[in-house]
Amino acid sequence: TMVQGCKFVDDVLPDCPYVMSAEYLDWVIQKYKIDYVIHGDDPCIVNGKDVYEAAKDAGKFQSIPRTEGVSTTDIVGRMLLMNKDHHCNHNSTSTSSSIPGKDKDGNPLLCEQSTFLTTSRMLRLFSAGMKSPKHGQRVIYIDGAWDMFHCGHVAILEAAKKRGDYLIVGIHSDAVVNRERGCNLPLMNLHERVLSVLGCRSVDDVLIDAPRQISPQMIQSLCIDEVVMGTCGDDYINGDVKLQEDPYKYAKLDGILKEIESPTNFNMSHIVERIQANQNMFQAKIAKKKKAEADYYEEKYRNAEEKTS
Repeated sequence: TMVQGCKFVDDVLPDCPYVMSAEYLDWVIQKYKIDYVIHGDDPCIVNGKDVYEAAKDAGKFQSIPRTEGVSTTDIVGRMLLMNKDHHCNHNSTSTSSSIPGKDKDGNPLLCEQSTFLTTSRMLRLFSAGMKSPKHGQRVIYIDGAWDMFHCGHVAILEAAKKRGDYLIVGIHSDAVVNRERGCNLPLMNLHERVLSVLGCRSVDDVLIDAPRQISPQMIQSLCIDEVVMGTCGDDYINGDVKLQEDPYKYAKLDGILKEIESPTNFNMSHIVERIQANQNMFQAKIAKKKKAEADYYEEKYRNAEEKTS
């Protein structure tokens, strides 16, 4: 569901082996008319074997620059450590919970402050093809945190899009999400969540740092015909927080609020529970991968400096 929902994907091949043999690669190339196998420019080694050796031997491999500053390794670390250092716009006063700088074995924290660099070029790449709604198109609006963008999110966005012609997705700020959900949430900061939603093929536009309350002015400015909310959401809610006013008050008064049945009850808690249930295994694995990533970037920058000197 997740990969099929990505707007950059044309087709999905399920059950692909992690390490492709020459025979499997030849079958894929012939059946799907593949020109190249693509991977990031970081090494991908399993049990001492290059995962893409067969593709390289066949002259079918190309590498692309890896996106720096964010990785699966880093995000899993955020789930394990439960601190807030990955949030945007935090000041010199620490926003972290009382987490020690090292674990009981003396290892440094797996998750440090997010170093993901959100440039305008990056936003343009993810916004490619987006256009303003045409006159007469039915505009649908749905908002949320969209943290750890998952198959439940994809499913509700697909359902929302079917209710109109143009879907705008509001994405709440780190501060708003943390105030309502507490702990170290959101696990992904605003910049990371925006790009995740922009990559979904059902989405026509996003409202960055969306107001928690949908005002009459906002409804008019964005030409919203219907505001949608699902019956099932991510269930990390801080019970101590009471909203001063119904965020959907004006949408209700205008008669444009519609609650729709969520296609699935899958939410972020399912992901977090899986990770935390195997915490010791993941901590050892992630620590190893973090070191490998650090070594890779150190070597990459050292080679770049040598070339320019």
